[in-house]
Amino acid sequence: MTAQATLPRHAGAAAAEAPLLSVRDLTLHIPVPPHVLRAVDGVSFDLRRGETLGLVGESGSGKTLTALTLMRLLEPPLDHLPRGQVVLDGQDLMLLTETRMSALRGHAISMVFQEPMTSLNPVMTVGRQIAEPLMRHLGLPTRAAMARAEEMLRLVGIPDPARVLRAYPHLLSGGMRQRAMIAIALACRPLVLVADEPTTALDVTVQAQILELLTELQREMGSAILLITHDLAVIAETAHRVAVMYAGRIVEEAPVAELFADPRHPYARGLLASIPRIERMPPATLPEIPGMVPGPAERPIGCAFMPRCARAISGCAAEPPPLAEVAPGHRVACWNPVHG
Repeated sequence: MTAQATLPRHAGAAAAEAPLLSVRDLTLHIPVPPHVLRAVDGVSFDLRRGETLGLVGESGSGKTLTALTLMRLLEPPLDHLPRGQVVLDGQDLMLLTETRMSALRGHAISMVFQEPMTSLNPVMTVGRQIAEPLMRHLGLPTRAAMARAEEMLRLVGIPDPARVLRAYPHLLSGGMRQRAMIAIALACRPLVLVADEPTTALDVTVQAQILELLTELQREMGSAILLITHDLAVIAETAHRVAVMYAGRIVEEAPVAELFADPRHPYARGLLASIPRIERMPPATLPEIPGMVPGPAERPIGCAFMPRCARAISGCAAEPPPLAEVAPGHRVACWNPVHG
């Protein structure tokens, strides 16, 4: 690998005190008369340089919409609805014009989308798709951008990158398409990478390779990763901290080891209790959380988890609980959290 293609380590590393990305009260309420769909409902978190924050929750919890909202990728008529702050390296992305946001998107902050087959352009070669942000954001001429694209393919572990450079997405396997998506997202060496279910539909061997690749590239770049997934095993292996989402809100946030050892929110505790374990046989004995996740138009005024919660008290119906600190670095949104 040439020295030019090696991704540099950003100054500051993981122990930087100030958040690189600070999200405050991010909200997406969609009016659909006679209802208002509370898709994203006051999400707040910080992400520091060199850190991976796992955003976990079951389907419909609002993880992907949170990512699309902070990336300013919602299409009309939803694009004018988000509220809150998304401060990246001192700039509030929510206040930028689309022209200025477009200049940052793919450069300072990038996203790996959930399904590479539908996210990659089917009529454009893989090399051209990697070179495009390099030409647009870094001003590289075509030949230099294509050379850099080939090195990016090599960097993400794709064999014979010169051949893949000229290939179209449908000619690649699922794992290779996902690696190509990562190459596109990292081509301009972003400060923040948002990875939305980056291992969905991949077999476990390829999944492990992709996660290892993201970890290696993060160490090399010193960038921050927001890792969105429904897979708690992926979070345990990859993330430094984890935020659990339920019905559009973060209900618990803690260092990974602490949350797995001592979850305080009844929903987080229920999720962890339902993980299959070898010593828990037969499988029919797995505990479950009763009921269903309420839809965006069906959420109660108070805590959205209250109808399914065995620890619900009278105050739970009045208003949603704030995300409050119960231990250093450990926050829970619950009026009656589990203690110890």
